[in-house]
Amino acid sequence: MTTQDCVPEGWKAVKIEGFMALIGPLLRSTKMEERNTYGLQTTEQHKNHIGLVHGGVLTSLMDQVLAIVAWNAADRQPTVTVQMDTRFLGAAKAGDFLEARASIRHATRSLIFIDAAISSVKGPVASASAIMKISLQAEQKK
Repeated sequence: MTTQDCVPEGWKAVKIEGFMALIGPLLRSTKMEERNTYGLQTTEQHKNHIGLVHGGVLTSLMDQVLAIVAWNAADRQPTVTVQMDTRFLGAAKAGDFLEARASIRHATRSLIFIDAAISSVKGPVASASAIMKISLQAEQKK
């Protein structure tokens, strides 16, 4: 099975490496009005011992979406998570399709304050507020 085989209509796979590639594929909505909307089709590999999507999957998904949206807001300069407060609002089961959205609340020259939420067809699953730092050091190390 290829990555493209598990991509629902209206979504495209995001080319991403590292840890998130192990969880994904991370998907992005192809609708222009949903440019900060990402998705994850969960499977059995995402569940915890009671059959629910593991909280680490949810926080990793939100952290990745927060980072992508912050990166775009920072003119594609590297950003790093300084703080992330997560709230688990509901449960998702293995097999649920999750949608994650992020929006910028405020930005300064070096910090971006941003919110994210994950939902499924059953309703809200998790939300987060984060502070992202624009990391000039990461850019200089390339």
